[in-house]
Amino acid sequence: MQTAAPGPDGAAAAIACLDTVLAAAPVACLLIAPEPGRPLDAGLTKTLAGMAQKKGVAALVADDANLARLIKADGVHLSWSKDTLKHYDAARELLGERFMIGADAGRSRDDAMELGEAGAEYVAFGIPAHVEDRATAEDRQRDLIGWWSEIFEIPCVAFDVTQPDHASALAGDGADFVTVTISSTLPPAEIRARIAAFADAITPASTPPITPAGAAS
Repeated sequence: MQTAAPGPDGAAAAIACLDTVLAAAPVACLLIAPEPGRPLDAGLTKTLAGMAQKKGVAALVADDANLARLIKADGVHLSWSKDTLKHYDAARELLGERFMIGADAGRSRDDAMELGEAGAEYVAFGIPAHVEDRATAEDRQRDLIGWWSEIFEIPCVAFDVTQPDHASALAGDGADFVTVTISSTLPPAEIRARIAAFADAITPASTPPITPAGAAS
């Protein structure tokens, strides 16, 4: 699940959103990410991570290894960039082996394999927000998930999944985890409905619980 809070003033909404999510369906991991153009608020991030951890849910921080260490999160997720491998090395040097580090390889098979060889706990395949031809990108994502799952044992995670039917297809292709983004501005009923739709979509394929990507700014 990925949810965004609109700055410190949105703390109550983010906390209520996460409460709703954790009660709605089994969750494997919470990814705490900021809204675009906003930094993460350390206090809110620590609160959300603690809420997840008390429920036995791993909590990752997006793209900020220092903050992950400071608030005692379980690790960090590195978004795709041209320098993902360098960012991975820097995060590992800072965090050591006690923290989880996963990274989005974009559409690069070479980067995915290098991340796996470097020791990433998981490799993700996402679809950047700027992509205009989403249908083609979704087909490519399915190909990457299928390729990885057939060859490698390191878990693969499907990111930027917007529709339950696509989540179902990815689960069938071999995705170990599927992320779903939840906005903290959604009413509780809509949050529960969205989580339930994704959970139902991946259940027939026996995929482990969804990975919630949660955001606080």
